[in-house]
Amino acid sequence: MTAVLRECGDSDPDQLPVALAWKRLAEAAGVRVGVERVPLAHACGRILARALVAPRDVPAFTNVAVDGFAIRHADLSAFGGLLRLARGRAAAGHPFARPLAPGEAVRVLTGAPLPEGADTVVMEEEAEVLGEQLRLPMRYPRGRGVRPAGEDIRAGSLVVAAGTRLLPHHLGIAASLGLAELEVYAPLRVALFSSGDELVEVGEPLPRGGLWDVNRPLLRGLLQRLPCRVSDLGILPDRAERVQAAVAEAAASHHAILTSGGASRGEEDHLARSLATLGRLYFWRVRMKPGRPLAAGELGGAAFIALPGNPVAAAVGFALFARPLLLAIAGAPFAPPRFVELPAAFSLRRRAGRAEFLRARLVRDATGRTAVERILREGSGILTALAEADGLVHIEETVATVEPGDPVPFASLAELGLG
Repeated sequence: MTAVLRECGDSDPDQLPVALAWKRLAEAAGVRVGVERVPLAHACGRILARALVAPRDVPAFTNVAVDGFAIRHADLSAFGGLLRLARGRAAAGHPFARPLAPGEAVRVLTGAPLPEGADTVVMEEEAEVLGEQLRLPMRYPRGRGVRPAGEDIRAGSLVVAAGTRLLPHHLGIAASLGLAELEVYAPLRVALFSSGDELVEVGEPLPRGGLWDVNRPLLRGLLQRLPCRVSDLGILPDRAERVQAAVAEAAASHHAILTSGGASRGEEDHLARSLATLGRLYFWRVRMKPGRPLAAGELGGAAFIALPGNPVAAAVGFALFARPLLLAIAGAPFAPPRFVELPAAFSLRRRAGRAEFLRARLVRDATGRTAVERILREGSGILTALAEADGLVHIEETVATVEPGDPVPFASLAELGLG
């Protein structure tokens, strides 16, 4: 077991760089759930299992884009811009009853089917009604004010790729295609534990030396944003046999196990060792701050992520590693958080050699640009600093200094799944 742990980073030189940890998770990720059909009302946040290919054009018919008058464009020159105004009108859901005759114009409202024979809609404010006639500008552009069939979506085109996590606009697209149900991946079953004899359930009296369990409510809330069903299995004691029995039982009925605490290398830290004993480790300990004592692997077919016990480290580890892995085994492509470069509004001097993820807020620099300002309260247990942050700045392990104005990689809390 000791050899296995060393291979996964038991000594400092062997701690896994962040990029390599992502690579190992990507290699191990694969869909572990079945497929089901659900109505649109229940599809938001789920992961699409079958690509959405358009069965028809959207819009299905050529329609009117503005209130005005439908005409044949050729009639502007043929009739000197003076057309006969037809009786009736076309409105959304109420098409004009007959084809448009030469030299004729008809009043139309936004969303109406374009009357047969018409090819242009002149805006109401561009026209002059003269009793039963209509005077129009001679040089009005042909085709203006018209939305052609298929302008948004062409029949047969790929609209939403399989593996996409469905957002409200995807549901609107499906509805525009007349689809009342979608094929999605079934929810992931996730077992959640905390670990440590010092932990006490929130609401219970706190003994001397005890700590209320912060991480389970935190992680449960983060998991509930994902397409999964959470089994909150409580607090594991610092006893190896109890830990091994509990995680083995959970692995038999869940797709993934998420734990916090017990992932370091102290005498009472049993989770990484249990994973090495009972299953397979992808890695243990990542070259980063906060969150170095983090283990990932699989146990009995279930993915396993053991997060650090400090709350900020647990949240950062969840965002960087657990969330991408869980989404991938739930049906989405494996995708680490995306960081975009913004100018720094801080300076930094440090010893290079490990990645750091700094809590940061967005500010305006002296030139008015959006920049990122470091939040100086950095402890792994200072959760309020995360609440004050807009996101995380990634200081790559080779970087020793940052000066104001230097580009630094930034990911928002929303991108990280924390906001």
